[in-house]
Amino acid sequence: MSSNGLSIYMPLQSAYQVLDDKTNNEYDSITVIAKDSADIDSVVAKIEKKLDIVRHVNTIDDKDYTVTSMKQILEQISSVTGMITLFLGFVAGISLLVGAVGIANTMFTAVLEKTKEIGIMKAIGARNKDIMLIFLFNSGLVGIIGGIIGVFFGIVASYLLGGGLMSTPRGDPIETVVSLQIVVLALFISVVVGISAGMIPAYQGSKLKPVDALRYE
Repeated sequence: MSSNGLSIYMPLQSAYQVLDDKTNNEYDSITVIAKDSADIDSVVAKIEKKLDIVRHVNTIDDKDYTVTSMKQILEQISSVTGMITLFLGFVAGISLLVGAVGIANTMFTAVLEKTKEIGIMKAIGARNKDIMLIFLFNSGLVGIIGGIIGVFFGIVASYLLGGGLMSTPRGDPIETVVSLQIVVLALFISVVVGISAGMIPAYQGSKLKPVDALRYE
């Protein structure tokens, strides 16, 4: 029997003694446990066949009961989570693209603002490679800062959804697991995206001629 999201399993006769409703032969639900998970489909088919006979069901419209297995429930959950994962993946891809464009614009602006400094560094012996590495380091730093902020809000959101806003049908909170591997992968991708977005601005900055850079106003 169940109430308020909680379930209790007990022998049928014990339930009759505990419950105020002593009406026999009336059930809201029946739980059947298969001996083997491979037998679930056949057990469901046998139950439906038996109920069709007992309840005189001749057509689908006459059916006044439902038989649901955990296998079916898990398949439905898997289908829903698959769609959610696909949607979140699409959102993540768009977010990475927008973030990359933002980092690229930031680095283009930084190159313009640091044009004179680039000229001075080249005048005292800095190589193109050195200038490029400086800007790539800055773009990677911007990427990892964005990644850290994103991971933080992602962890907070997952714990809020799992601990308070979402629960199982029985009312139990959904346990949230944050994998260290996923966090590391997210930060790595953030750095890669940041460095990749800063490639073109860094290359352009490294190719500036010292004379032209020093004249820039």
